[in-house]
Amino acid sequence: MDKFRMMFQFLQSNQESFMNGICGIMALASAQMYSAFEFSCPCMPEYNYTYGIGLLIIPPIWFFMLGFVLNNNVSVLAEEWKRPTGRRRKDPTILRYMFCSITQRSLIAPAVWVSVTLMDGKSFLCAFSINLDIDRFGNYSFVKGMSETEKIKLLARIPCKDLFEHQEIRVAASRYIKCISQACGWMFLLMMTFTAFLIRAIRPCFTQAAFLKTKYWSHYIDIERKMFDETCKEHAKSFAKVCIHQYFENISGEMHSFHHRRKDESDDEDEEKRKSDEEKLLGIRAQDDMNKVLWNWHTCKPALALRKDMDGENNGKLNGEANGAANGFVKGHTHDVEKKEWAVYYSKV
Repeated sequence: MDKFRMMFQFLQSNQESFMNGICGIMALASAQMYSAFEFSCPCMPEYNYTYGIGLLIIPPIWFFMLGFVLNNNVSVLAEEWKRPTGRRRKDPTILRYMFCSITQRSLIAPAVWVSVTLMDGKSFLCAFSINLDIDRFGNYSFVKGMSETEKIKLLARIPCKDLFEHQEIRVAASRYIKCISQACGWMFLLMMTFTAFLIRAIRPCFTQAAFLKTKYWSHYIDIERKMFDETCKEHAKSFAKVCIHQYFENISGEMHSFHHRRKDESDDEDEEKRKSDEEKLLGIRAQDDMNKVLWNWHTCKPALALRKDMDGENNGKLNGEANGAANGFVKGHTHDVEKKEWAVYYSKV
């Protein structure tokens, strides 16, 4: 269990490795699903083409959408796209980079499905068997005298060996179509590999500095969101501890005094823990104040320009009071908060 826990923590800390692992699992799942899939061509002229091409197109679309669903960066992209500008402007290049990164990972599983399907050739055989020229595959005397409709119905039965009596012609036609399907599969793999090579090889040759800037700030957005969530969880935990402790102090005064007489040392430890929880509240001690903080974070995120406090602790207190007043806090909730750094609302990403 410890090994699995360490692996999970590593994947959580390294978002890129985690998403690459998800993409690899989806690729293997697509190949496994195709091998477990029972291919049943309808062997009817009206439905063969729809079934064969649908098998080639619809599952990749599903895998592509599933890749977006499983990617955590989709919510980050949507939030960054729809958030109010506030004091931090939105950079379209960062949004494009995040969208392209998500799309590239989501395309892996569909590409695997299409490749495996084309290499197998069954969907191609089902879709295009009615377009064959049966005269090219052996003795075709049995088709003489047949109408065009009867020939099409006969050709539609080629994928179904139980329904097609002339096995020699069926085997030759199946090999012919599967050969074409495998050629298309190799061409598809070559095209995908060549495209990936061009992206990898050509991208560093153009605007490398802009690419590094875009990559940095896209990572920053993801990390900032995670740290904000962690800070909110820590604050909520401390808020709940202090609230529950105060509740029991008010309700159970006699029990508290009894333990105070008998366990002074444990009370000292509890006092230290309480002070630690109080510090983690960061001066926000009311529900309305916390709602104001969360609302301001959404509507007006701070600018990305930090500088150190110049006048020491006194300025830190003043900055805490000023920021509290700007957020609509009660002064008593923020006057004792010391801040070592504060944000200047100016940014150029």
